[in-house]
Amino acid sequence: MPVYKAKTPTSDGRCWFYKVSYVDIFGRQQTKVSKKFQTKTEAKIAESQFMVEDVKEDKNAPVDMTFADLYEKFLEYQDDKVRLTTKRNYANKIKHLESLMNVKCKDFNIYIFEEWKKEINAKPISTTFKNDLLKFLKSILNYGITWYNFDFLPTYRKITKFSNPNEMRKEMDFYTYEEFQQFISYSPDLRYTCLFETLYYCGLRCGEARAITWKDIDFKKKTININKQIQTSKSGKRNDFYIADPKTNNSIRILPLCDVLLEHLNEYHTKLSKYKNFNESMYVFGDDKGIRPYEPRNVRHVCHKTSINAGLKQIRLHDFRHSCASLLINSGASVTMVAKYLGHTKIDVTLNTYSHMFKSALDGVIEIINNLEKESA
Repeated sequence: MPVYKAKTPTSDGRCWFYKVSYVDIFGRQQTKVSKKFQTKTEAKIAESQFMVEDVKEDKNAPVDMTFADLYEKFLEYQDDKVRLTTKRNYANKIKHLESLMNVKCKDFNIYIFEEWKKEINAKPISTTFKNDLLKFLKSILNYGITWYNFDFLPTYRKITKFSNPNEMRKEMDFYTYEEFQQFISYSPDLRYTCLFETLYYCGLRCGEARAITWKDIDFKKKTININKQIQTSKSGKRNDFYIADPKTNNSIRILPLCDVLLEHLNEYHTKLSKYKNFNESMYVFGDDKGIRPYEPRNVRHVCHKTSINAGLKQIRLHDFRHSCASLLINSGASVTMVAKYLGHTKIDVTLNTYSHMFKSALDGVIEIINNLEKESA
């Protein structure tokens, strides 16, 4: 639901309001901006009451609307509310809902859902992705409930997640500190040393690292400001990209730089600053002119070649982020600190992703306690 927080509150502290677009009984597009409320919850309740009591088109669900029609309306509604990457994810997922497209929304029930679920279960895709598809379907159903008054709730309550007890958990690849030291010793040059150290010590997503400019690095304060990411365009053109907001609000963060990374970045900055056209807005990890970020395929190629030369297993670029998490956890960092460092929205995400690593850290704590008991005996 579109509930917002005003930059300027009222004199008594009210700052939450809702803004919704709807079609009135005459078929005209309308926008409703509410008064300000004290809390976000109050604004949400008021918005729900407005949609139920005042928006007349929601009184009766459209009889002939198909799931395809509902999806098109859903896309229109989401158009100015989600990032381009999210819209692309919609396009990748909707093909898996193809069998539902001709179903009339009023006829959608648990039996139709179960048939769709069997169809998805037969596909060679992971259980995680299957549940992502289910979450996507639920988003569309929620939209239909809210905006068109479809009676999906009886079916919605019976929907169950996908599960496969026989599916093996995919092992998470990462470099230990010792392995990374061996890896980085075979780095082809200073620029790639800085890139791989930034990925490893800062735990950045590849798009976040590619988006860093020199003005994002504060050498005096020894920090790096993560405030954007690079996304690759689907145009098919070589190194076609665009700048996007970080994955979540929590992904915007300022991280401290360890001494070794700070030293190498400073050395690299000194080297580049001697060039005639150098300026602080240039990409740190970009071409010689600093105007285009590295292409992921080129970085992957260097990464694989370096790991082979170092005699190590090959890992993905994203696995440097997992490596950072492992380094933090095994160094005694709390789950809260790891979540903040990696830019996770919720601690649950950190725990679900790295629970096995925290278990190893806990085993180390028990060993310390056991040693204390032995010493006191």
